Amino acid sequence: MAAMTLALLGGAIMADSCKKDNNQPEEVGKGTVAGVVTNNLGTPIIDVEVSISGTEIKATTAVDGSYTLENVPMTKQTVLFKKDGYAEGSSPINASSFKEGKATVDMVMDIASAKITGKCIDAKNNNAGMPGVTVKLNGAKETQTDADGVYVFEGLTIDDYNLVFTAPGCVDVVRSVSKDQFEGDFVVTLADVRMGAKEILPGATAEDLKKVDVWHYNEYRGGKNGDNYPHFDWSTDYMATFTSWYGWHEEQNEGTTLQIRNSEEEGHWSNPADHENFDSYLAGRKKITEDNCILAIRMRTHASSEDAPCHWGVMVIDINAADPVAELVGEQQTSWNESYSNPDPTFDLSKYIGKEVVIAIGTYRWETGDYWKQLVLRRLAFAKEAPDDWNYLPGEAVPGLDAGYKMTMEMVRSTMPVTELSEFTGLPQDGWHLEEDSPAKYRDAYAVYRTVGHFAAWWSCMPVQKDNEPQASEGFVMKTNGGGTPVSTTAPQSYFYAKFAIAAGHNNLTLKARTFSSTNATFFKLTAITEDGTVKHIIPKASVGEEASDGCWKFCHEDGEASNPDAYATFSYDLSEFNGKNVVLALAVFKGEDNGDENKLSIYSISLK
Repeated sequence: MAAMTLALLGGAIMADSCKKDNNQPEEVGKGTVAGVVTNNLGTPIIDVEVSISGTEIKATTAVDGSYTLENVPMTKQTVLFKKDGYAEGSSPINASSFKEGKATVDMVMDIASAKITGKCIDAKNNNAGMPGVTVKLNGAKETQTDADGVYVFEGLTIDDYNLVFTAPGCVDVVRSVSKDQFEGDFVVTLADVRMGAKEILPGATAEDLKKVDVWHYNEYRGGKNGDNYPHFDWSTDYMATFTSWYGWHEEQNEGTTLQIRNSEEEGHWSNPADHENFDSYLAGRKKITEDNCILAIRMRTHASSEDAPCHWGVMVIDINAADPVAELVGEQQTSWNESYSNPDPTFDLSKYIGKEVVIAIGTYRWETGDYWKQLVLRRLAFAKEAPDDWNYLPGEAVPGLDAGYKMTMEMVRSTMPVTELSEFTGLPQDGWHLEEDSPAKYRDAYAVYRTVGHFAAWWSCMPVQKDNEPQASEGFVMKTNGGGTPVSTTAPQSYFYAKFAIAAGHNNLTLKARTFSSTNATFFKLTAITEDGTVKHIIPKASVGEEASDGCWKFCHEDGEASNPDAYATFSYDLSEFNGKNVVLALAVFKGEDNGDENKLSIYSISLK
């Protein structure tokens, strides 16, 4: 019996021993974690501390940003990245992250040591440093200038920033910083901000006026009615793309409209009458030459009569003068016409030939109280003389260019080069709802065009035979008329143009476009026009299509949409022969074949690099 008891007891002990062995954790394998650490500008970072959370496993990055962690348990872990001046980073890993015992973990660390600094100076105190100026960064962070007028924002990430400078008795000043400005030591030092400068126009100092929209072209059109179609039509309402407005303006069918501020709730009724300063105005910068020194304004009024006219005028500011002032051009205007002007009021700008000036068109509050007048702008036209009625700009024809282009040598010479951008989009923008037929809707959409580099803001559109579709979902559409239209590969149905300074690194144009037919080809061409009147049609290197008559290219390609830009046909143009010259580039569509239908060129993008 005792022997049996001992045997049973021994078996139990053995069984318990086996059970304990089975409960021991399985041994975890060890592996390697390696990678490269860069900043958000793509530069490798040295001396970053890389560790496995909760362990003693650590390493530091080499000069090329690389690191290696050895003997890392191949289980769920967190890799940590730390360095002064950078936002900390982390990355989770698990057993599946390891391939043959190695896990690759790269990390991009946001720079958090960027700095924006500068100085505010007092325009009323011989430009001495101005203390106590409040500076707000993106509406959140705030600081004040020190005794020397200096301000500093430190510990910033690389990003876009807006700064607003405020001081008692001074007009607020706004400055912006883009992420591209953070270079080298990641310090952006802004130019001196001049506070207390006098207003040249209401709400605008000389510094403000230097930043208004550039009017590159000699004609701008407004409104939505189809008067003298297609020259004036909703598709050519590019005056709505202007952003340099003061006061009230509204997009109307008849034109882009300046209005007297007249809200009782906002206190406008108590505004005093002012016969010298604009109540609302539009401003733009323009280089005045012998070719464009006469400004003609096609206009009408609303809510005006002979007894109570709309008072308005044109002012010019030489912003490069030592003491810029607003000068009235000619006389103040009194208008009460409820139909478009003919002849148009004209303004002689020849005093400013050779200068880049600011031109302001504005309305006056002639009476206090409930005062409501509207100045409707249908066209701004700059030429040697005023256009006749609805006609195109007058001038000398461009030799070698078909008369159907309606382009003059004066336009070629005096168009200002686009230097602000080199990439342009044809995609629609939020806010466009054509089905609602609301001028306010397309005004809101057009207003975005300038900020996104849209053709409608940065190129001049000339629909000489057919209107455009600027808001098609696949891109900006130029089109031809349908069946019965005379066939021509020299006279365009529609085109748009811009002038560029061609140089190395800025002499290859790439066009991405598509059509909407697999059988009826679209004919188009790119034409270069130099300031001496030399005309050359450029043949592209293309992924589809073939060369046609008179320098045209014909193609069918139904693929490409906003979500699939690589599917568009690509056309590359070598412009290097024009290096060192200012060149007008005109992209036109033609009725190259009588196919009984419209032909369309839908443009996704254009880049010049």
